[in-house]
Amino acid sequence: MKELTRIVALQNILKGLQPIETERQENLDKKFRLEFNYNSNHIEGNTLTYSETKLLLIFDDAKGDHTLREFEEMKGSDVAFQLIHEWALDYNRPLSEQGIRNLNEILLVRPFWKEAITNDGQRTRRQIKVGQYKEHPNSVLLQNGEMFHYASPIDTPIQMKELIEWFRGEEEKKELDPVILAALLHYKFVLIHPFDDGNGRISRLLMNYVLLRNSLPPIIIKSEDKRNYLTALNRADAGDIEGFTQYIAEQLIWSLEISIKAARGENIDEPGDLDKKIKLLKQKLNSSDEVVKIIKSKGSILESLNKNIEPLFKRISEKLGQFDSLFKSKREYLNNEQGELGTNLEISLRNLKTQLQMKLPSHIFYVYELSDFRKGSTAFTLNCSLVIEFHLNVYEIKSQYVKFNFSKLYHENLTDYEMEEITEELGTNIFERIEQSIVS
Repeated sequence: MKELTRIVALQNILKGLQPIETERQENLDKKFRLEFNYNSNHIEGNTLTYSETKLLLIFDDAKGDHTLREFEEMKGSDVAFQLIHEWALDYNRPLSEQGIRNLNEILLVRPFWKEAITNDGQRTRRQIKVGQYKEHPNSVLLQNGEMFHYASPIDTPIQMKELIEWFRGEEEKKELDPVILAALLHYKFVLIHPFDDGNGRISRLLMNYVLLRNSLPPIIIKSEDKRNYLTALNRADAGDIEGFTQYIAEQLIWSLEISIKAARGENIDEPGDLDKKIKLLKQKLNSSDEVVKIIKSKGSILESLNKNIEPLFKRISEKLGQFDSLFKSKREYLNNEQGELGTNLEISLRNLKTQLQMKLPSHIFYVYELSDFRKGSTAFTLNCSLVIEFHLNVYEIKSQYVKFNFSKLYHENLTDYEMEEITEELGTNIFERIEQSIVS
């Protein structure tokens, strides 16, 4: 295969440029990290743009109108990508079924429900369990209209055991070119499709694990090339394994060429990268402009209350409400520098908005208080509080019990991801304090 000859030649060039300057290596690593996570997830339907992916992974800033799961899975993908780098460098750690299960758990984050189709063509919903092999058959509709069936749930554990044994044997023999071994591992894993979800992403992670273990750069399957990628996989199903290997080798050539450019200190941006950078720059500049334009006022605080803070309080109330039955009573209210604003959340919010017409608050406290634990002989009271501080250009969300600090411009919305993170952190803290009180 002529591509393998080209790969060897590029490898030799890259070796001659070692060691790469630290800054150049960091830029290259960041490019591979962003390109892999964006493209691998985009292939599977994730709607985060490249700029939003960069904001999330590099700046830990969630932007855009996306579901919480999309943000979570992009973060999980990033963790998994960095994990395979660690595995690849640990030659005393062989690839294992448990490791692959862990990758699935990291990628999917937590169980969720997904639309599915039964064997007789009926629509249904199925719970996707993370880190566990599939319990139901899965299949895919090919481009020719035929259904392709993967390994059955009964056969999956057996075939996964055989896959690991085959891979370890090939690694030990060292007869296969690393590119061929990587492509075969990818393809053989896809044929089994051991999980209900995340199989494509794991197959690309495993392929790159092999390459990294052999001192080769990771492969990026570009989302815009999805059709050619799937066509190569379909042809492999028809017996053309070499065609799929050739496709993978072509992608590796791109990675090696980018690596050589980076080592030489050349620009590693590609056509389209400038568009991504301009979009990201505009997002930053727009935010900077708004800092000047929007300051603390009756209107800006009221808008933040209606769009972000009130929905956050109500989400927290719903989550913490699960603890109510464990206590004899509960209080939920707001207060500020003028004292308590009401006997419950609804009244407090109404009074706060009335006060806002006369005076701007410096802060508000959200308080959720649980009194007299019901179970056993233990008697204790817990309270959970959140403080919103209103500054000149931003408002901050803090808690004395949990270490987080969200700072938002008055025009910025809290994302669904951020609200869920705050809510989960507070709920987890209450749960842990209940457990500690029972034990002590």
